[in-house]
Amino acid sequence: MTECGMGVILRRRFEITGIVQGVGFRPFIYNLAREYALTGAVWNHTSGVTIEAEGETEALNHFAQAVMERLPPLALIDGIISVEIAPTGDTSFIILASESAAFESTPVSPDMATCDDCLRELNNPADRRYGYPFINCTNCGPRFTIIRNLPYDRPATTMAAFPMCLACEAEYHDPSNRRFHAQPNACPVCGPNVALEDLTGTAAIKRTRALLAQGAIVAVKGIGGFHLACDATNNAAVHLLRERKNRFEQPFAVMTRDLAAVRRIAEVDDEESHLLLSRQRPIVLLRKLSESPLAEFVAPGNGYVGVMLPYSPLHHLLVGENPLVMTSANPSGQPIVRENAEACQRLSHLADAFLTHNRDIEVVCDDSVVRTFEGREMPLRRSRGYAPMPVRLPPESPSILAVGAELKSTFCIAKGHFAYLSQHIGDMGTLETQRAFERALDHMLRLFRVEPVRVVCDLHPGYHSAHWAAEYAQRKGLELQAVQHHHAHVASLIAESALPLETPIIGIAFDGTGYGTDGAIWGGEVLIVRGNTFERFAHLGYVPMAGGDASVRTPARTALSYLRAAGIPWDTDLPCVAAFTPSDLKLLERQLERNLNCLETSSMGRLFDAVSALIGVRQRVSYEGQAAIELESLCEGRRAHPYSAATLDPAPLLQAVIEDLRAGMPREQIAAAFHETIAQWIVNISRQARENTGLNRVGLTGGVFQNLTLLRRAVELLRTQAFEVLTHRIVPANDGGLALGQAALAILAHGRDTL
Repeated sequence: MTECGMGVILRRRFEITGIVQGVGFRPFIYNLAREYALTGAVWNHTSGVTIEAEGETEALNHFAQAVMERLPPLALIDGIISVEIAPTGDTSFIILASESAAFESTPVSPDMATCDDCLRELNNPADRRYGYPFINCTNCGPRFTIIRNLPYDRPATTMAAFPMCLACEAEYHDPSNRRFHAQPNACPVCGPNVALEDLTGTAAIKRTRALLAQGAIVAVKGIGGFHLACDATNNAAVHLLRERKNRFEQPFAVMTRDLAAVRRIAEVDDEESHLLLSRQRPIVLLRKLSESPLAEFVAPGNGYVGVMLPYSPLHHLLVGENPLVMTSANPSGQPIVRENAEACQRLSHLADAFLTHNRDIEVVCDDSVVRTFEGREMPLRRSRGYAPMPVRLPPESPSILAVGAELKSTFCIAKGHFAYLSQHIGDMGTLETQRAFERALDHMLRLFRVEPVRVVCDLHPGYHSAHWAAEYAQRKGLELQAVQHHHAHVASLIAESALPLETPIIGIAFDGTGYGTDGAIWGGEVLIVRGNTFERFAHLGYVPMAGGDASVRTPARTALSYLRAAGIPWDTDLPCVAAFTPSDLKLLERQLERNLNCLETSSMGRLFDAVSALIGVRQRVSYEGQAAIELESLCEGRRAHPYSAATLDPAPLLQAVIEDLRAGMPREQIAAAFHETIAQWIVNISRQARENTGLNRVGLTGGVFQNLTLLRRAVELLRTQAFEVLTHRIVPANDGGLALGQAALAILAHGRDTL
């Protein structure tokens, strides 16, 4: 502490953690220090940002308050430690070079949508970046997908290949400019550019728009990978895309130029509008308008359509009056394409033309998908715009690697107080996806300086992810832990809710498939979870499934299995029976009688499939969850009296459904009654669990709870019975959120093992 003519001079060091790199934080601190007449320095390092500020006491106090209250749009402070140190007599405030430490790490900003300031420049003919498809600043643009290493500086990104011109360099060093220390800063003179055939820049973009208007399918390289794009109002173009991609019914996402264009194709409330316009710019599932101009093949048989607004300058330049289909560019079952040469090789049979660019994509990142529930977002796929935003952990974690499940694969790295979830990777059944998984994992381990001490995987012995985890653990000499699927689902919900990980809870875990501790396939589970242990309090009755995966692909087979288990005859007036030839029925009956290739399951997902087939909604599916999705679309907004909900036995429910079907009740009403019955089941069994355990907190998790009709009614009924209800808000209820739960259970196990 020193004194001068104006008062006491102090110097404080601030250690700040959170998302404070790549978001204009150092320039913000620089300008703030000058505003309060402070001297000192600010610099990045691998665990965050350090500030040393010197000046009068009052000015330092105001500075510290302003740091918290006036953050840049993309910054997020997780922790701040302030200590007083000896003044040095600095005469200015400067930004120092970044420092790197071997085992320190800091959260990284996701990629964020183009900000309004950049959009104004993009559309201003007088601006030097007019029409430039890579415009960005400290408040927007690519981050996660271009970062190769930390600290976040241009040489550690894929922008290293583009030295700044004098004009960009001047902006980069100008504290009054919003591009001050913006690492991806570029312009048409010095930055990346787009190309289509022999055209570049504006000419390539104009040609692409013309091709799309003519009905062509164009592969477009974006921020996190390639999209396949076509005119979403052109039925022939959309149908051709389906044929080429071998994706005949799964809905396509569409991109519109603005919110007004969204309202011409779908219903949009205030919360959905907020999500569409958010910096994350996810795909938002919206209720389709009956008079929508969209081609019928965009989302056939589905009452919803996934819509997003442009999130990169290139998208803003491409999307015109008509919405565009923007679907991930990948051959069926394989990861998204990210490299130009790879695109030309792997997508040649899918696309008529290729709009590429010469900025490398370090990290593949698919579009995120969300719905809204009770005025807040409910993630279905957590990827671009969200990954790798961490979930804060209540205890400090050892270094854990959780490899997730088999479908909707994501992994989780836990370290310190953070759990870093990867972007969506895909289904682990192909070698290409497994390689993509390994590449993404190598990147995040390097980025966050993690050396795992324990690897955790699903209990299922047949999962590729489990085999990979076992091989990895053996190769690295690490502990391996396998955890039960539905236990991990409940643990993910506890972890994202910021509760202590050992919090006891009644966990309702409903999904399609999860390997049980008894070797059966679970999926209709009521668990009493107490930290690292669980009790299976109740479950849906077991039913033998003939053919395993064949039943998943053919809900009619599932329905026949349920009917036989319930002792209900296979009468030919039932749609699921009529879907088979007499000879096929005999083969299936013989298979069930002899228990050949039959797996017992308590899956709620399979029960939804069975009812969908039983009432004639969907006998075969071409994508996961199709039968249940169409069943929900059929009844949304309707209310009905439940069938018997006294027990988790499907037999009386199926008998009641058949009686209503034969009585001529509309399928819509039967579907509504079925949903109401499941909701009542949830409440009844939760009350029984409360009576037995004294627990009053219920968590709803698993892929079945992506069904908003069921979720809304279950939450409503549970609250009328004074339950505290947890639902997913940060990670998906489906298997895309499973890795977080695996990591949470591994943290608890590690703590127990080290006592």
